[in-house]
Amino acid sequence: MEHKNSCSCCPLHQNAVHTALENMPKDTEIDALSAFFKMMGDPTRIKMMCVMAQGEMCVQDIASALDMTKSAISHQLSGLKENRIVKSRREGKNVFYSIDDDHVHTVLNIAMTHVKHKAEE
Repeated sequence: MEHKNSCSCCPLHQNAVHTALENMPKDTEIDALSAFFKMMGDPTRIKMMCVMAQGEMCVQDIASALDMTKSAISHQLSGLKENRIVKSRREGKNVFYSIDDDHVHTVLNIAMTHVKHKAEE
């Protein structure tokens, strides 16, 4: 079968293409992954994640740590929560926020390791 993107510079590696397509995530998964990285692609949100990596905190704690307003932090937390990157827990009148699960911690840690490694080269 001739592939629509074949060229004369090299033969199409049909097995590799087939394997890649067989392992391609569903569009809904791609969309969710894209939304995750969009949320993680903001310096303020990354700083917030680094603060919450130390443990759960209320909005005031995060705002104080980053020298920002509670309103600005609340706005960012809303998007992070909507994308299931952070979670909240209510205790009386207080709401505490933390990183949603170990997967988010792992992505953040691996990305930081990568950045530090590349900075050393």
